[in-house]
Amino acid sequence: MEDSVAYRLEAKIRELISRYESLREENALLQRKLESCCAELEQTTQTNKLLEKKINNLQLTEAFTGAGRDNAEAKKKVAALIKDIDKCMAMLGK
Repeated sequence: MEDSVAYRLEAKIRELISRYESLREENALLQRKLESCCAELEQTTQTNKLLEKKINNLQLTEAFTGAGRDNAEAKKKVAALIKDIDKCMAMLGK
């Protein structure tokens, strides 16, 4: 009877060790995937910022050249630029 208890205990310990090894491998794989996703997210974020900057520059160029032929929009963009410049100057003055 004691042998069967010891045998069952040993079998359960082996099973737990096997599960532990399996979960450890899965965890390592998930860690690698997470690192890969984080790197991809960082790259995508940088690309997004660059594209937003390009869009802003194109919109600004259109505002100054009148390519969009919407003077009201051009005036809004110039006013926003002046406002940003004034904020920067105010911060520099502090």
